[in-house]
Amino acid sequence: MKILVVHGPNLNLLGKREPHIYGTVTLDEINGRLTALAKELGTDVSCFQSNHEGELVQKIQDAMGQYQAIVINPGAYTHTSVALRDAIASTGILAVEVHLSNIYRREEFRKHSYISGVAAGQITGFGPESYLLGLRAAVQAVRSAAGQ
Repeated sequence: MKILVVHGPNLNLLGKREPHIYGTVTLDEINGRLTALAKELGTDVSCFQSNHEGELVQKIQDAMGQYQAIVINPGAYTHTSVALRDAIASTGILAVEVHLSNIYRREEFRKHSYISGVAAGQITGFGPESYLLGLRAAVQAVRSAAGQ
């Protein structure tokens, strides 16, 4: 099984960016934790980050036939990108949406997700652990769908 992890805009600044909201763990550290957990779970994980909506859409489209699930933190595109929503819906690949902060306890505009309607589920508010929970959920969902 192969899982694609997609990190949206500004997540490359984790560890420096608003640590009172997003913590001090870097994106490289999160990716390292994901890789270690994937190994424990007997799956492969590939991580991709971009600040550009079109690159994220293209990566999701390119995942067809290569990945069984996507774990995605769309960052600010969560609240604005119909294009990301449509890319996920179009591929038919199981997606789990994750967020470091609890988007429902933040500014009003952050409480709406275009992605949640096409995701299998959403994990929000557990800091870097959100990614690990998302990976576990994606693996379990794929295995359940396959009757494993």
